[in-house]
Amino acid sequence: MKTRMKKYFFSGLLVVIPIALTIYILVIIINFTDRLYPVVKSYLPFYIPGFGIIITFSIIMLVGIITTNFLGKKLVAIGEKIIVRIPLVKEIYNSIKQIAEAIFAMEDRSFRRVVLIEYPRKGIFTMAFVTGVTKGELQTKTEKKVLNIFVPTTPNPTSGFYLMVPEDEVIDLDIRPEEAFKLIVSGGMASK
Repeated sequence: MKTRMKKYFFSGLLVVIPIALTIYILVIIINFTDRLYPVVKSYLPFYIPGFGIIITFSIIMLVGIITTNFLGKKLVAIGEKIIVRIPLVKEIYNSIKQIAEAIFAMEDRSFRRVVLIEYPRKGIFTMAFVTGVTKGELQTKTEKKVLNIFVPTTPNPTSGFYLMVPEDEVIDLDIRPEEAFKLIVSGGMASK
């Protein structure tokens, strides 16, 4: 009876914790975005939860529409020229921009190819993501064609290792990147 109750309790936790954390994070985001626009709330006769998210989404879409045309691109270029002249702000802005471009670039195929490599030594395997083909001097100094590989860490896949691995030592996996990240974050517990 005690073992069965323990099993039920932990099974319940596995269901409740992800749901509760998702709701908690959504509430935090909704409250944060609602606090960004107190002027809008003062004009409405009633409270609409999540109205801040709608306004934030609308502003982001409007900025996207403006910056994709010729004049908008010129304005962004001028703004970036001003930002990169400010010493500390330049480093912060460039770092954030590079990360955002890596994550949101639609035409980029980074993190779409999940592979298996022998790392940190022969006989031990780890999942990784191909981020590109090595080019330039790095490629000319190697004997074989080399791929850029990102090996994420568990449980935080945003940190990890950059490796250059010969293409013939990479084993392609038939797994979606989302499933690979889930497996990595869970430390292998979310495997099918």
